[in-house]
Order: sequence, then structure tokens, then C-alpha cells
Amino acid sequence: MENFAAIDFETANGQRSSVCSVGVVVVRGGAVVETFYRLIHPVPDYYDWFCTRVHGLKWGDTAEADDFPVVWGEVAPLISELPLVAHNSPFDEGCLRAVHAAHGMEYPGYAFHCTCRASRKVFGKELPNHQLHTVATRCGYELKNHHHALADAEACAWIARMIV
Repeated sequence: MENFAAIDFETANGQRSSVCSVGVVVVRGGAVVETFYRLIHPVPDYYDWFCTRVHGLKWGDTAEADDFPVVWGEVAPLISELPLVAHNSPFDEGCLRAVHAAHGMEYPGYAFHCTCRASRKVFGKELPNHQLHTVATRCGYELKNHHHALADAEACAWIARMIV
């Protein structure tokens, strides 16, 4: 793919609407032209231990963060007219749909592509698993700070340029 936006959400708890951070990498002509990262005040507003253990974010990190509609007002123009790419896209698309619904926002019906599915098709049993860090390594990308939304979106963008 040459023109797309890679996107990654982290959630505060088991509710898909509880997005607490977003990372976006805009790719045009095969090159990264813009990156975006923001913390988001989650809905519902609590953190469970499992999510905090995964990404390290806590209630205090997002207590004063903007609500999703404000943050999405900045993201939407960046991704306008672009397909979205995510690793395990059903999760990220589910989050995006759920948080739109939680805020009474109309969901625009973004087209999603999945680098995890693409990895299964391209690499098959060559890899021990198709987790983001495994696929990134196979594609020659060193993923640092895994589960930081922007770091994961950057890895996803690299993978998408290689195999989607």
C-alpha cells in the first residue's frame, strides 16, 4: 500500500469504548508524512489492572486529557479519504465504532485493512505467531515501546508498506 493511515488504540479497561490513547501514522506515496499521538479521557473512566499492565497508562495519565470528540476532531482531517490499517483490525475498528457510539457520534464507515491477516497469508507457518512484534521483526522493523499507541502504529505502517 502506498496511501493509508495506520492506527492503534489502547484501552483503559475491557470496554472497547474506553480508548485512552491513539497513535496514527499517515503514509502517502509510500512515505510517512505525518504522525499523531494523543492521550484520551476514557469512557468509562476507570483503568483495570490488566490494561495498565499491558500499556502502563493509569487514571492519572488521562484524568485531564481531552475527550474523544476533541481528539477525533484532530485525527479525522489527517485520515480523510485514506484507508485505515491496523494490526488485528477487528479490535481497533471495534474500538473506533464503540467510542463513536459512546459519544453519540455518527460512525463514518472507515475501510480497514489488517496487517495480522496479511501476515498469516504472506508468512503462514514461517512465523511462530503473528503478533505485532513478531511480524515487525520479520519485516525488518525493530519495535521499541510495544503497546504505546504511536509505536505500534509505526510498526503497523512499516508492515503495511511491506506486505499489504
